[in-house]
Amino acid sequence: MYIFDTHAHYDDERFDRDRKEVLKMVREQGVGRIVNVGTSLALGSIQKTIAMTEEYEFVYGAAGIHPEYVMELENKEYYAKLENCLQKEKIVALGEIGLDYHYEDNPARKLQKKHFEGQLELAERLKMPVILHSRDAVEDTLNVVKLYAGKIQGIIHCFSYGPEMAREFLNLGFYIGIGGVLTFKNAKKLKEVVKYAPLDRLVIETDCPYMTPEPNRGKRNDSGNLVYVIRELAFLKGITENEARKAVWENGTQIYKIKAEGQ
Repeated sequence: MYIFDTHAHYDDERFDRDRKEVLKMVREQGVGRIVNVGTSLALGSIQKTIAMTEEYEFVYGAAGIHPEYVMELENKEYYAKLENCLQKEKIVALGEIGLDYHYEDNPARKLQKKHFEGQLELAERLKMPVILHSRDAVEDTLNVVKLYAGKIQGIIHCFSYGPEMAREFLNLGFYIGIGGVLTFKNAKKLKEVVKYAPLDRLVIETDCPYMTPEPNRGKRNDSGNLVYVIRELAFLKGITENEARKAVWENGTQIYKIKAEGQ
C-alpha cells in the first residue's frame, strides 16, 4: 500500500536545487500521491504548483491564499485569478486558508478574517474542499467555519489543539491533518487527539520542507519521512502499519474527491 502525503510544499525554494531528484526518490520510497499546496499568486507558489501537477502524474495540487499573504486579495482581480487556477484539472482543494495570530496583527486580524470568509465563500460556490490553517487562532477559526456548517468540508491542517477542539471540527465534517509533530516525545496533546479521533477522519501530511519527524527532526522534510508518522499512528491506534497506510490513503482520496485509480 502506497503513502498519501496530503499536504506538501515542494514549490518551496528549499527544493529548488534538487526538486526532481527528491520527487523521484520519494516515489521510489513508496509515496504514491502528493497534494502540493500553493499559498500565493504574487509569489508564484500557486503557478509552480499547477506546473508540478502537469509534470508529475502522482502530484495533485491545492490553491489558496495563506493568511500571511491575504493583502494580495485586496486586489479584487486576484479572486478571479484564484478561481481560474481552481478550475485546473488536478487542483483538488482550496487552501491553505485560515487565520494565523502567531505574529500579532501581521497581517491585521480583521483583514485575515475578511479574506478567510471570502475564500470559504468561493469554496462553497465551487463545491471544493478546503485546507484550513489555524495557528494560535482556534476560537476565531471555529467561529468562522461554523458560519459555513454543512456547506463546506476539508482538512484542518497541522492540527495543534486538543481533543475538545478536535471534536468541534470533526462534528463540522472536517478531517484532522497529522504530521511530524506526532513523533515528538512532548506531543502529548496531539497523541490524545489521534487516539480520540475516528480512524476514518485522519489524514497524514508532511508540510515539507517543514515539520520533520523524529528521527530526522531539524533536517529538511520530505514525503519519505511519513513512514515515521504512520508508525506512530499505527501504534496509537493499535493497528498494523499497513492498515494505517490503507486508511489514510482512502481518507485523503475521499476528502479530495480524487477519481484516479490509486495504488
